[in-house]
Amino acid sequence: MENFTPISALLGGALIGISVSLLLLLNGRMAGISGIMNGVFSAPKKEEIWRALFLVGLIIGAALFQFLTQGSLTVRENYPLWLILVGGFLVGFGTRLGSGCTSGHGICGIANFSMRSISATLIFMASGMLTVFVLKHLVGVM
Repeated sequence: MENFTPISALLGGALIGISVSLLLLLNGRMAGISGIMNGVFSAPKKEEIWRALFLVGLIIGAALFQFLTQGSLTVRENYPLWLILVGGFLVGFGTRLGSGCTSGHGICGIANFSMRSISATLIFMASGMLTVFVLKHLVGVM
């Protein structure tokens, strides 16, 4: 946590909260990214447009932030390809197994006092902590 800045964390959290609230109020939908992404390919045509725009907005928002902050984010390099592939597979598998992703369960589900989402969030937070411990202290990658 050597680069933690409470102001940017507060602003980021507020923007996430506002966007999730607006999607729910204006569209009646939860902002679970895995569900939104899945719906781009499987939802009825009228659903595809807002889903695609939401995902494009995530990419544009990240690019805009990177541009406005003049590259303040550093990209970690030299991770083994096998680790990236295994990590991607495990994220996808966990999303399917848990019936949702961190944004759906951790932001929207907890806000709705869903016990399933609270349990899922506790499990993936513990899994993330365990993964960091294993990669940093046992594998030596981080």
